[in-house]
Amino acid sequence: MKQTLSFLCLLMLASGVFYSCQDSQDVDPSSLNAAERNKLISLGFDVVNHVPIRFDGGYLVEGDIYLTPTDLATMGPAKRVAAVEQYSTNQLVTGLPRTVTVYIPTSSFSAAYVSALDVAISRYNAENLVLNFQRVTTSNATIVFTRLRKGEERQGILGSAGFPTSAGNPYGQIKMSGILESTYGLSVNGIATIMAHEMGHCVGMRHTDYYDRSVSCGGAASNEGASTVGANLIPGTPATATLAAKSWMLACTDGSDRPFNNDDKTALNYLY
Repeated sequence: MKQTLSFLCLLMLASGVFYSCQDSQDVDPSSLNAAERNKLISLGFDVVNHVPIRFDGGYLVEGDIYLTPTDLATMGPAKRVAAVEQYSTNQLVTGLPRTVTVYIPTSSFSAAYVSALDVAISRYNAENLVLNFQRVTTSNATIVFTRLRKGEERQGILGSAGFPTSAGNPYGQIKMSGILESTYGLSVNGIATIMAHEMGHCVGMRHTDYYDRSVSCGGAASNEGASTVGANLIPGTPATATLAAKSWMLACTDGSDRPFNNDDKTALNYLY
């Protein structure tokens, strides 16, 4: 099963924090039928504090995970509650070592986005992993950036990505908002952090604080659930996630620059 993860339907609040779900534009939970709502609850998703919104014919739950109706029908209940910081999915990229090519169209994104992608790629490649990233100028690439529709951008959605496929390939598409710079005032490094986060999902990284999104998002404790996609602890990482550590895979961000911290590097080097 292909499990898709949608990144940070972030909304700028007065506090200056980007939260991973909007309030005013969320779909009323009553618009979901009882079977869908109960299924989301059984999978461990919080449908109260993070109301699902409709997205690409499916649902964007927890502000960060895209589920199709087929996904809801085939996923199983969460297996456990995690107790450590860094997590990976069950399916990872295989066929290592390998180079993952990445394409971003200059017809859809400004030069700042191209520079941000170069920064994101350099952060991964600086770790000397067996997974190398390379930006290319043709769309025949492993991962292709595309722009969200304007209506999705107006909703506050900043991007969406997915988890590795059952064939061991990175998820092949990252959808991004084109107004991160003009509307949210993000710097190149801030955009690079979001891109690196999305790329992390594409190669199998879960949120650092998936077991309690309140660590980075605030509000009540909320567990995203492991489900059949998995949330496997990565040895050598700390027992708890903290906002101060500024992991690039925290569920919510303030839009600032978050290069890999030491624990992030440990997690990446363990996996790849």
